[in-house]
Amino acid sequence: MDKETIPSLALIVPCYNESEIFKHSLNILKNFLNCLVEEKKIKENSYILFIDDGSEDDSWQQIILASRELSCVRGIKLSRNCGHQVALIAGLSSVDTDICISIDADLQDDIQCIDKMVEKYKQGFEIVYGVRKDRSTDTVFKRGTAILFYQLMEKMGVEQIANHADYRLLSYRALQSLLKFKERNIYIRGLIPLLGYKQARVYYTRSERLAGESKYPLKKMLGLALEGITSFSIIPLRIICFIGFITCFISLIAIGYILTEKMMGYVVQGWASVLISIFFLGGVQLFSLGIIGEYIGKIYMEVKKRPKFFIEDTIMKE
Repeated sequence: MDKETIPSLALIVPCYNESEIFKHSLNILKNFLNCLVEEKKIKENSYILFIDDGSEDDSWQQIILASRELSCVRGIKLSRNCGHQVALIAGLSSVDTDICISIDADLQDDIQCIDKMVEKYKQGFEIVYGVRKDRSTDTVFKRGTAILFYQLMEKMGVEQIANHADYRLLSYRALQSLLKFKERNIYIRGLIPLLGYKQARVYYTRSERLAGESKYPLKKMLGLALEGITSFSIIPLRIICFIGFITCFISLIAIGYILTEKMMGYVVQGWASVLISIFFLGGVQLFSLGIIGEYIGKIYMEVKKRPKFFIEDTIMKE
């Protein structure tokens, strides 16, 4: 790629109940975008695209007002809350620029990395990941669960970048390739490495949230982990097979022991061993059925081919 090429940039910002922090985030993003334009690092037609993911507060009204005052602001309002990953795809599907960078509305991710990402793009990289240097700003519990999350995903064979969320740059070609994935169960962090292309990383320190609440509490984090594992790995199914094999092996040993005791005349009457075996095998069966059911449920949702989202309103400009 020609290093002198000036790309057009779209900042993709999913929003869900971000009323408290919207004006602050808008002001920072607007000023930073203007600085990049003035320094001729990006084109003047670059813009910020806010995606309202069915917010229950006045986030959409604030986006409308901002678009009237600023030519660089665009917006998409989804008809209901579809989740962060779907909202992000909705925004990415509307991009028409050379490059796009997705970033959360709370701006805990260092926006100075945007400049670094653009420079990496000019060096020929088509995918640039924003990666956290450390998790010093997280609580001990969140830090521990995050480490466990990435280790679990790695063990399950899911390829992704550790300590990277959804702060990244995509070239237009990489974006179009991403949009060719049509599955309804979306885990973008796992899809991006599958694209190939030339990739790079920029590192930053994540700051604390200024206002509002985190949109990824423990429940959603667990849901995201389950989504990633079942969307990209069949290892849980193989674990079921392994557990079944071990259970059968133990059962054969137990049968041999019982037969030996019977032939020697040491038959002990009791219900404890029977109940233990019933509960153990019942638990294994239910657990296995639960995992298989999760996969079947995903197949069920995929074959319906339902739209991932509906757009209620848009604010687009030429």
